[in-house]
Amino acid sequence: MLSLCCEPIVKAIIDGMTGWTLSSGKIANDQMSLLVEACRLALIIRWDGEHHDYFWKKGIDKVLLDLLLEKFQNGQSVHLLTFEEQISEAQEVLKVDVLLVLRPYMWDILGWLAIYCREDFNPSIHSHELLIDMLIRCACKYIASKARSMLSEILEPVGKEYLKRSLRILNFTSTRDNFGIPDMLQTGINLVALTCCACLPWYQSYIVKSGGVKILVAFIMWCLSNDVHIGRLSFAPHVHNIFSQRLCCWVCKEDWEGNDILLLYGLWGLAELLHYESISKNFDIFSGQVEYTEAQFVRMLQEICSDNSALGLKWNAAYILSYFGFYGFPSKLGRRIGKALDENEFADTRLILAKGESMSVHGVILAIRCPSLLPPEELSHDEKASDGSSGRCAVDKQYGKFKKEIRLSSHVDNQALAKLLEFIYLGYLHAGDEHVKKLKILAKHCSLQPLSTMLGKRRPKWGTLFPIYDLTPSLAPTGHHFSDITLKPKETESICWKCRACSLSLPHMHAHKVVLSSSCDYLQALFQSGMQESRSQTIEVPVSWEAMIKLVNWFYTDELPQPPSGCIWDNMDDEEKLHQLQQYLELCWLAEFWFLEDVQDISYKVIVSCLDSARQLSIKIIKIASELSLWKLAEVAANHLAPFYRQLCHSGDLEALSEDLVDMIRDASVRLSQEG
Repeated sequence: MLSLCCEPIVKAIIDGMTGWTLSSGKIANDQMSLLVEACRLALIIRWDGEHHDYFWKKGIDKVLLDLLLEKFQNGQSVHLLTFEEQISEAQEVLKVDVLLVLRPYMWDILGWLAIYCREDFNPSIHSHELLIDMLIRCACKYIASKARSMLSEILEPVGKEYLKRSLRILNFTSTRDNFGIPDMLQTGINLVALTCCACLPWYQSYIVKSGGVKILVAFIMWCLSNDVHIGRLSFAPHVHNIFSQRLCCWVCKEDWEGNDILLLYGLWGLAELLHYESISKNFDIFSGQVEYTEAQFVRMLQEICSDNSALGLKWNAAYILSYFGFYGFPSKLGRRIGKALDENEFADTRLILAKGESMSVHGVILAIRCPSLLPPEELSHDEKASDGSSGRCAVDKQYGKFKKEIRLSSHVDNQALAKLLEFIYLGYLHAGDEHVKKLKILAKHCSLQPLSTMLGKRRPKWGTLFPIYDLTPSLAPTGHHFSDITLKPKETESICWKCRACSLSLPHMHAHKVVLSSSCDYLQALFQSGMQESRSQTIEVPVSWEAMIKLVNWFYTDELPQPPSGCIWDNMDDEEKLHQLQQYLELCWLAEFWFLEDVQDISYKVIVSCLDSARQLSIKIIKIASELSLWKLAEVAANHLAPFYRQLCHSGDLEALSEDLVDMIRDASVRLSQEG
């Protein structure tokens, strides 16, 4: 909608935020309702886009200031106040309860405007700079360039005492002696306060000397070990929108903090303190610690980066890892592909350095993860670096033949290249300070901007997308020349097929042994067995075409596509629903045969979840599950049928099942009746 009618939408929001008047110090109910809805709509600024420019053009700073300092609507100007008077006015504003219900929206709006504010933003273009200055003084913890000094001034009289209290509360929350449920709101307030102060140079030393680093580490471990999940709605109910709950297909951009806001601020505060400690050369946060080690803490951070955590958690965890010598973005797929780094099996390319040293690598991994290491003629136009670079970085002009030898520039350091390959395969690398400088140069030449950001220990910017490990571009037609194996499903009818890479007329996919074998021990053993199958250029995958597509997607992204949900699923007929579930039944069976535990677990959960909303499919599912010897799923289907056992017997619906399956349903019915 914003791409279609951005300016009218912003204008309507601004009109709603300005169309009010005070009468005897109050606002009419209908005007207040409009104000609340307009402020709620204004929260679209938490997404980046051109609508930010329109908000500034329409004077969002003046609008916010009028809502905060309502008496300025009657003619008084902020321009006439001195600096001290503005500070005094800002303090008075926070005590006034007029429009108090709008305050949370105003702080959010101002904060998101600051987050997405361009570096070259000039406030004098659309508004008067004094208006923004006054807003900053009211919000004081937003817009870092000015808010830090103001926050420091506000904290100066009682700052250290308040910090001492916050540290004591957080320490008590995470201690073993605390067996009760802590006050999460109070804990959150103290955690945010500590994190804000940890960003201020004036208080970093005091927090570190008071044991703040160890307290935050203990608090983070407490959040993880107790599985604490608290979202923003717990602290900011004003962002709750009842209408979104009624939309089953509602898709909204994920908030950066996600549903672990306490963990996010704990990681954020720790990142700020570690930055200070690294500068002061006082980096020993685990001395005297017996409950957990540095290695355990690092593994925990890597797990945060690898799972489905919110973007803010991932970025802060990755940033903290850089202070332990781990640079990059850990992922499950990266760990699997990383096993091929030191293996010559399926390696098709040799990198030769100036001194004659060489490294065996896999062309498909380089082509997707770091195309700049390959000669440009080995990449089609579509496979060049996404930033438009020619791909010549760090590569000499004298090339060998494709899939044989690539001679690198004499400026490429052997150890730096080895570490770079570690990042290319694993998604992250482990390096000491002595290697970082050379790695920075190499990463820059290879256009690996995310790695350069980590090596430079630059703080992650709020809202930035976390780099994902994705090898699916190698499945596109332009990547087929890297393929060394073809996957064919079981016979598929009524699919018209034409491949631009080969003459096969049946549905198939061109894949890569290094990717398949890294994630599947069965396929790795098959490829290395020396048997006739290991020399074949084709693998018969005993599942349908649709199921095979999902499986290949998991191999190349670590994600198994989910079936339709919401109203799309509800509006399907039973035949289409069964067709969708049958793909996951096939995958569940194949995963057990190929030792793919993750695929089996995901497929099992999908089937169980869909049966909960489509019990009428249970008879067909239990029959298919028994044919595939998936007895655990058959038991689940039997439990779904148990409440209706007598009706099913009378209707004759159970006649299509074997006697063993009928007995299974009857036993489940008996258990259900005994349990009441």
